Amino acid sequence: MSDTKERSKTEVRAGRRTVPISRPEKVLFPGGPGGPGGPGGPDHSGDGITKSDLVDHYRAVSRLMLPHLRGRPLMMERHPDGIGGRPLMQKNAPDHFPDWIHRAVMPKEGGEVTHVVCDDVATLVYLAGQACVTPHRWLSRADRPHHPDRLVFDLDPPPDAGFEEVRWAARRMCALLGEVGLPGLLMTTGSRGLHVVVALDRREDFDSVRDFARDAADLLAARHPDRLTTEPRKAKRAGRLYLDTQRNGYAQTAVAPYAVRARPGAPVATPIAAEELDDPELRADRWTLRTIGERLERDPWAGAGTRGRSLNAPRRRLAELSRETLPDDGDSRRNGN
Repeated sequence: MSDTKERSKTEVRAGRRTVPISRPEKVLFPGGPGGPGGPGGPDHSGDGITKSDLVDHYRAVSRLMLPHLRGRPLMMERHPDGIGGRPLMQKNAPDHFPDWIHRAVMPKEGGEVTHVVCDDVATLVYLAGQACVTPHRWLSRADRPHHPDRLVFDLDPPPDAGFEEVRWAARRMCALLGEVGLPGLLMTTGSRGLHVVVALDRREDFDSVRDFARDAADLLAARHPDRLTTEPRKAKRAGRLYLDTQRNGYAQTAVAPYAVRARPGAPVATPIAAEELDDPELRADRWTLRTIGERLERDPWAGAGTRGRSLNAPRRRLAELSRETLPDDGDSRRNGN
């Protein structure tokens, strides 16, 4: 009996390395009979996206994606049996990964974890060959793991809301950040919502960054209590969009820009410019592995606030705005919006 797995290999040139890919024909996103994924959504009926397609995607986006990955521990979301199978949410770098892949040993309670660090296109391609559909990145870098250089607001819409609600909330969040002197970077998540990202100077630890994020979210929710909430319990959100700041913690992760999501159609987490919020066709899954090529000629985040900022002056300004808006018992109100 012939060994099909042994024959089913290819090699891909990635930077200075040639990366072996096993079973490149393996279908990771099987086509389904369901047709379009919803009103205005992409047609998923003929996905048939293979591991080779995934490798090609990560090669194509590497120029724009790698600056957002270098130096950061990753969590790998692997789907060896395709997105219909059980995912592997993997933090530890397996022993069989090649020595040339960079690693970072990060402390955790009661031990340590050896994470993959994706510093080059060869690593990105190798991970795709391991059926890592989605790399999730830390918000800090391995050399100062307790001091984030990214702050993330995750705008999570209620189940039956249209994407207009997310666009509306993103405009208000960016406007608030502008009031305190911080630029906000926007990204579709490829799932349901948008991320608003702030680049930081790594001078503050996660606790103080998370406190700032919570205070900003609390203020915005207090300004629009009928449409926004900071309530983490879904049953108490009362149909309002959730301003999620819980990713801003040590060892927490957020989906990386240009990462494919393990959803029908292979949607891609895509950086956007602020003016694109005015596009009524914008959705969380607007761009997919098949269509992202149209976005790769330019970087919408270039020159748009990627330099790390201090939170000192923004924190003072936020406190002033909060005193104008919030009741004196702001702490007791937190998460009750």
